[in-house]
Amino acid sequence: MVRSSQATNLTFSTSPYFDDRGPHGHAEPITERVNPHSRPIVSYYFPKGVGAQHYGEHHPMKPHRLTLTNALVLGYGLDKQIHNIYNPRAATQAELEAYHDHDYIEFLSRVTPLNQAEMKQMIDTFNCVEDCPIFADMYDFCKMYAGASLAAARKLCAGTTDIAINWSGGLHHAKKAEASGFCYVNDIVLAILELLRYHPRVLYIDIDIHHGDGVEFAFYHTNRVMTVSFHKYTGDFFPGTGKLDDNGTGLGKHFCLNVPLKDGIDDDMYLTIFKTVIEDTVASFRPTAIVLQCGADSLGCDRLGAFNLSIAAHGECVNFVRKFNVPLLVLGGGGYTIKNVSRCWTYETSVLVGAKIPDELPVTIYDSFFRETKWKLHPPLTGRVENQNTAASLQRITLAVRNKLRYLQGAPSVALQEIPPDLAGWLADEERSREEKDEERGTAAAGDTRAADRALARNEFFDDERDNDATTTEEVPPTPVDPAPAPAPAPATKPKPAASTAGRKPRGGKRGRGRGRGRGSVAVVVVPPAADVMDEDGEEPEEPAPVRATRGRGRGRGRGRGRGAKAQAKPRETETETPDDASMDVDPEPAKDA
Repeated sequence: MVRSSQATNLTFSTSPYFDDRGPHGHAEPITERVNPHSRPIVSYYFPKGVGAQHYGEHHPMKPHRLTLTNALVLGYGLDKQIHNIYNPRAATQAELEAYHDHDYIEFLSRVTPLNQAEMKQMIDTFNCVEDCPIFADMYDFCKMYAGASLAAARKLCAGTTDIAINWSGGLHHAKKAEASGFCYVNDIVLAILELLRYHPRVLYIDIDIHHGDGVEFAFYHTNRVMTVSFHKYTGDFFPGTGKLDDNGTGLGKHFCLNVPLKDGIDDDMYLTIFKTVIEDTVASFRPTAIVLQCGADSLGCDRLGAFNLSIAAHGECVNFVRKFNVPLLVLGGGGYTIKNVSRCWTYETSVLVGAKIPDELPVTIYDSFFRETKWKLHPPLTGRVENQNTAASLQRITLAVRNKLRYLQGAPSVALQEIPPDLAGWLADEERSREEKDEERGTAAAGDTRAADRALARNEFFDDERDNDATTTEEVPPTPVDPAPAPAPAPATKPKPAASTAGRKPRGGKRGRGRGRGRGSVAVVVVPPAADVMDEDGEEPEEPAPVRATRGRGRGRGRGRGRGAKAQAKPRETETETPDDASMDVDPEPAKDA
């Protein structure tokens, strides 16, 4: 039994929602709504319920930081300064498989804390151990933050927003078929693939203290995406990649930039090298869209970090990128001291919307999280770690980056044909050509469009978009030659098997389109032998002598009507064959009976 005095101290429901701040004061929320045409359009994405997920009691990743961030954003009244606020739909499995392997996504959709013992082998295969534990609603969590990043990218492609914010995204370590570093689905790669459907060049900037290895690996071979990562590198600090010499391969050579830093870098050094590298990169690469990953574990006093950055310096990096006036997708990332993460991303939201907010925090139900720092937006975070970076080391890094940029020789052309292969596979059903569809059906005419158009039965009549007999020559049904003189005889071709006429263009007809400049033509009238018929002696009957009929010396180019002599033959002599050479000259001769 719990005494009432103890219950008063232990029960949250009996404590006040808001702290009594005394002389420290609080921020009043902004009430003036933004004019839609007064500044760049900003869209804010917050999937409902994404902050309620939980990796585990002792795990450093706390999605609850997203709930704190959203509470501060609304508490400052920044929602009045944001043009659009969305609760986006979750990503579908097909959208996740635009980059990730099908087997891996199937595993994420099936594994749960209840059946993980049965799927231990697959858990080891896909690296869902220790850093990436199996927790309840894990797959739903992945679909939520990935769906928000995809929705933001589509909004940028449509040109209906200038800046899109998704603090729940930015999980940059996930690989194609493997979880890594608290990340299961790489929403950044999915968003960049979506941007590449419209934008020819995308610049990815990562200011997380950990190297953005998952994004770099995904675009290591392409020159349409340039990745720039500012991170701590010692060789054994997670993930152990991101050397200065790593710069891409193949078409992507020199399109991957790494800025490895040491412990304790301060605001001045960080901003100096950041602005220098980014300004040179934008000038050389000329991106049409930028994706900025704002991992807050590069702040001072972070649980897993070792830098000395303040919230103001971190926000200045965001402001510097914003000033390029390029379509911008802003994502979250790391950050494991959640009270500092929420303050940082709230401040950066105000920077992106162009609003000034006071240093006092607004009143929220989470006041107890900020009690230690007297409810301030910019608490002191610097000077906790010794700065091991020197001006000489940073100068060496800057020169190395500039030397790499010299190899770019201007931005890649817009007419590049390379598309990320997985995206091309995803869109294969929409982009199949006519020849590919013929191959899929197994027709013999695959790859030969002209032959397919001409392979028609002699008695076939059609009336559709291919009926171009006013401008092109189609196969004309044969007509028997009238023995009496006619004003315009219609010569026909010798009957052949259907396959032999598929690729042959008849020379006869009323309005033939000859390419030669013939002065006259000769029609040879023959009596065709019966197919596969032999005489009584077992020998094939001889062909009768051809009957020669001539046309006059017309000088038309194929469109004019012939004015030559009229062909005459018996009713049984059904068809004529014109020679293939339309340019031969033949003197007219009187018609002879066969």
